[in-house]
Amino acid sequence: MDTLHTPRWLVRAIARPTPAVRLYCFPHGGGSIAEYVRWAADLPGVELWGVQLPGRGSRLRERPFTRMEPLVRALLAENTFAAPFAFFGHSMGSLVAYEVARALRDAGLPLPERLFVSAYPAPHLPRREPAVHHLPDAELLAEVERRHGGVPAEALADPELTRMIAACLRADYELVDSYEHRPAPALPVPLTVLGGREDHVTEEELTAWAEHSTRPLASRRFAGGHFYHREHRRPLLRTINATFRQPGV
Repeated sequence: MDTLHTPRWLVRAIARPTPAVRLYCFPHGGGSIAEYVRWAADLPGVELWGVQLPGRGSRLRERPFTRMEPLVRALLAENTFAAPFAFFGHSMGSLVAYEVARALRDAGLPLPERLFVSAYPAPHLPRREPAVHHLPDAELLAEVERRHGGVPAEALADPELTRMIAACLRADYELVDSYEHRPAPALPVPLTVLGGREDHVTEEELTAWAEHSTRPLASRRFAGGHFYHREHRRPLLRTINATFRQPGV
């Protein structure tokens, strides 16, 4: 795979000579960009980029962020997003992508052509689940598995692997647990809301994202749970491709 590091935060999957749009993908809590950059081969008109946060993947030795505002400030201080571009975020990544879009708007910088938010309730809604970032490693992983699934079985059996995965998850859950939504005008950015039909995130929690855009909301749910995008990747990528083929997107 042709990858380009620029310099720490952004990784390009496949260079496109004249891409219709650049899609920047923000991973889920505890996740890295690896599974998202693999989408590039199935998005032929899109130049796909992964947003690599500190504390995982190639940045494993860096200290992760545990608060949203410093994370967004650091990201924007070191990077620009080449237009035309769109954002995709899954779970925690949806929240980060949304806050980055708001920061771009506040700074008078170009906005994404579209914001795809996946498997995360609208940010103004109260959290239904209690904070978990303070739990011991094994309990933290067990609770994440209960809520979302996706924790490898070997992680629960290997103490060293448990420690490494729990450290990343702990930082990300502290970022989410400490997040407080600041009311602001809705973004003038089209929103596409995505989710799994068997996920704990409800249809009402997803469609409540409509409050955060001045444009009509598009919504699509797929078979599968919180990680529906792993279980049913091709329907999701067909939806993304079809969205970018629409006039004015």
